Amino acid sequence: MTGKKEYLDLAKFFIDERGRRAYDKSNPDEWKNGMYWQDDKPVTDQTDAEGHAVRAMYLYSGIADVAALTGDKRYIAAIDEIWNNMVGKKIYVQGGIGAVPNGERFGGDYELPNATAYNETCAAIGQVYWNQPMFLLHGDAKYIDLLEKVLYNGLISGVGLDGKTFFYTNAMQVTNGFTHSALEAGRSGWFECSCCPTNIARFLPSLPGYVYAQKQDSLYINLFIAGKAALKIGNKDVAITQVNNYPWNGQLTFNLDMAAPVKFKMLVRIPGWSRSVAIPSDIYAFENSSQGKYELKLNGKPIKYSMENGYAVISREWKKGDRLALNLPMEVKKVIANPVLKEDKDKVALQRGPIMYAAEWKDNAGSVSNIIIPDNAVFSPLYQKDLLNGVTVLRGAILKKDSTDAAARPATLTAIPYYSWANRGTGEMTVWFPKAAAVK
Repeated sequence: MTGKKEYLDLAKFFIDERGRRAYDKSNPDEWKNGMYWQDDKPVTDQTDAEGHAVRAMYLYSGIADVAALTGDKRYIAAIDEIWNNMVGKKIYVQGGIGAVPNGERFGGDYELPNATAYNETCAAIGQVYWNQPMFLLHGDAKYIDLLEKVLYNGLISGVGLDGKTFFYTNAMQVTNGFTHSALEAGRSGWFECSCCPTNIARFLPSLPGYVYAQKQDSLYINLFIAGKAALKIGNKDVAITQVNNYPWNGQLTFNLDMAAPVKFKMLVRIPGWSRSVAIPSDIYAFENSSQGKYELKLNGKPIKYSMENGYAVISREWKKGDRLALNLPMEVKKVIANPVLKEDKDKVALQRGPIMYAAEWKDNAGSVSNIIIPDNAVFSPLYQKDLLNGVTVLRGAILKKDSTDAAARPATLTAIPYYSWANRGTGEMTVWFPKAAAVK
């Protein structure tokens, strides 16, 4: 941003100072052995996402930036391995990270309890900060896929629909009769440590900067957010207007305007969720892995494109009035977890487009911990403009079991977007649902 190499050198100095202290590595105390501070070994020797999750995100963002600007292969190898560890073994299905309340930190591999999940809002914001430079470093859509998952789920869940109530932590389930020190069943107006509300206020105005990216004569369309952008490509002015109702609808339109034709390469992200990739690792998957059919048209006619790192690539001379349309399938998907996540074994979560869903007490006769989803359950989307500032809910026939010995009875499930929970009082909520096949 500044062109001052001194700032880059200083950033590299701070990173290289990690792991220089003589800690007792056999000490299990993370604060004293340095793991809590990501300081137990030099960053080029680190392989796991560890310690305080928010501090980790800020450090890893810096490493990715320095790696990109210096081309240091040791930094690149380390930051890639840490990212793979987080995305493959230490992330919740709605994008939350930092599972352990004690120290607001990452746990061990696959340590992702639902009942005591921490998932600090600042850590979700930090994930956006980290995934963006990872994309800039590698040009791969998988980083934006994860950024989008976090953005629409575990990040904006941190602010209430009234804009003035907040979550510090973001729960995965709330059950009547169970609580723990970090559980927030309801939203707060403020916190003694105010990092999360103020971080939300800092982050949201920066969102336009994540929509597009450029590299020489290549224009990347990363996020699908209605609005207009003025760009310069090859020293020529290009305006692009997005028209859509995303994430509720998968019909996306990109209208181009320029004084004279401009030749450039447009790379449109084809989201992982539309290619049957639940998350860029094997920790979660769609139960039905069949790929929906997405369509790309220019001025109403199918257009040839190639796929490159998750992007549809179109290279041509673009003209004033060109209209590119992308239609993404928006089926309701059942998400399943890797069997190593024992808490989520024989359970499913629900996703439509980039949105993860949760069941809340308010829509389900006061309780959701007794919901069972049959293997053949089908869920239909229904847009309700007067509910929760306008949301698409999911409805389907399920079973409920009111006690251990009771017979399961038919019922209807209404699921709301995860980000919108706890805006109508406090009560039960869950993201994962037992499958009928798991009922004994």
